[in-house]
Amino acid sequence: MIRRFGFLASIALRHLSRRKRQTMVAVSGVAVGVGFFLAVSALMIGSQNDFVRQMIDVAPHIIVSDEVRSPPPQPGAQVFGDGAVEIHGYKRRQEVRGIKDWQAIVAAANEVPGAIASPSLTGGVTLRVGGTEEALAVIGIEPEIEARISTIEEELRVGRLRDLETTQGGIIIGEELAERMGLGMGDIVAASTSTAQARSMKIVGLVKRGNTLLGSGSGYVLLREAQSMLGRPFIINRIGIKLEDPYQADALAQRLEARFGFKAQSWQERSSDILSLLVTRNVIMYTVVSAILLVAAFGIYSVVSNSVSDKSRDIAILRSIGFSEGDLQLVFVLEGIVLALIGVVLGWLLGYGLINILASLDLGALAGEEAEIPIDNSPRQYIIAAAASFLSGAVASWLPARKAARVDPVDILRGAI
Repeated sequence: MIRRFGFLASIALRHLSRRKRQTMVAVSGVAVGVGFFLAVSALMIGSQNDFVRQMIDVAPHIIVSDEVRSPPPQPGAQVFGDGAVEIHGYKRRQEVRGIKDWQAIVAAANEVPGAIASPSLTGGVTLRVGGTEEALAVIGIEPEIEARISTIEEELRVGRLRDLETTQGGIIIGEELAERMGLGMGDIVAASTSTAQARSMKIVGLVKRGNTLLGSGSGYVLLREAQSMLGRPFIINRIGIKLEDPYQADALAQRLEARFGFKAQSWQERSSDILSLLVTRNVIMYTVVSAILLVAAFGIYSVVSNSVSDKSRDIAILRSIGFSEGDLQLVFVLEGIVLALIGVVLGWLLGYGLINILASLDLGALAGEEAEIPIDNSPRQYIIAAAASFLSGAVASWLPARKAARVDPVDILRGAI
């Protein structure tokens, strides 16, 4: 069996070696298709992975807020739920906003291996300096814990998060807001709310311009400072949770919400629209790039089809001496597979070179900063390109091979075909 296969393979190689020009064209087509498939997919998947990584790292994986997805049922409806009861004209009980029993939520989150929970309080204040006023969404945090669940420490142009603990009335704001108000490091600004008198705050840090985590209208202060400033002692309204495996966020968020009732959003839920767009983008990308490999398959089809036409008498002789239809089909399918194999190897080399060229480009050279193009050079893309090429090559060669195997050798030898 092995010797028979080797003989059929030698016939396929002999056919290809005698049509060198067509063979080179077909191989080049496959190589170019595979090479550009790798380059484009590496660029697109790399940029997507980098975007998702930033989206995951820029904020906590789970955010528990003092909101509920649906209002609690009325006591009357609970007691007489099965009866003919109609409730109207009732007045809801006024409740203080905030997460009740937040320590239990933090403890439950910290029980998950590798998880870190950070409580915070958000509220609105007004900053005043000279005759300038700006509204600010102030976020009270525990600096040591917040630095472990977010990347805000890396986004500071100047200053450190722990300076909030060492400086009385310290505050961190964005560069854009500081520029509008004419403030700099160490400057004093008055902060007031509708229910409290103004207090002096000292600028201890500036967040880089254009940061997505902290907008121009937001700032950080110490948690107890925010509670005192907003008149909400011992109250928090937000818990950020970071996990060792961010893809477990959705399941944990559902468990926390079911247990404690407060709205818990995973990063997947917050970014569901973006993730859906990425899926659509991948479908479009693979469709377009696969079209390149499909065009290369036409080159293989052309070579094998011409080989069938030119070797009609050889086909008749092989059939007359006992070779089956399956043997003849295998000969021409092997021709297509050999073309695809050589093209894939050369395409891998071409794609590897193109990927290295793209990875070496520095997009931030003009801006004076380092900004390399994110590239995905994983073996997965090489395997996908090879599998698609072999599949298209086998199908493209099988179509004319099937025709060759079905001809009548008697008609060929008599010259009817």
